[in-house]
Amino acid sequence: MAQSINCDIVSATESIFAGKVTLVVAHGVQGDLGILPGHAPLLTQLHPGPVRVMKEDGTEEVYYVSGGMLEVQPSIVTILADHAIRANDVDEAAAEQARKDALAALQNQKSEMDTSAALAALAEAAAQLRTLQQMKNRAGRG
Repeated sequence: MAQSINCDIVSATESIFAGKVTLVVAHGVQGDLGILPGHAPLLTQLHPGPVRVMKEDGTEEVYYVSGGMLEVQPSIVTILADHAIRANDVDEAAAEQARKDALAALQNQKSEMDTSAALAALAEAAAQLRTLQQMKNRAGRG
């Protein structure tokens, strides 16, 4: 069995990560997925949230994806997302403000469309904050 697998994380506008990894963890529609070398082929939808990759040298990187698709093939894991950024680049203050704005919009809803948009914004902000929290928790492990 191979000790590493290629991984590509791609947004609609750019390649965010490409390299050999020993582990990929992503937030799938039915829960978190852990992908190791030798994993069976898989295609699944992703929810907004963190994606962790453990590189061959043992370092870990965390990314935020706004949802998308994860595909596992024998030699590569590919994550295709509308929006993907390094967790370090997520603006915590902006995400927290977006969460507050979405909660306020839910309280002041005037139509079903307003509710849907506010719930989507709330889910996006919560996923960004979850990504930041996961990154902070991992950094604190030492």
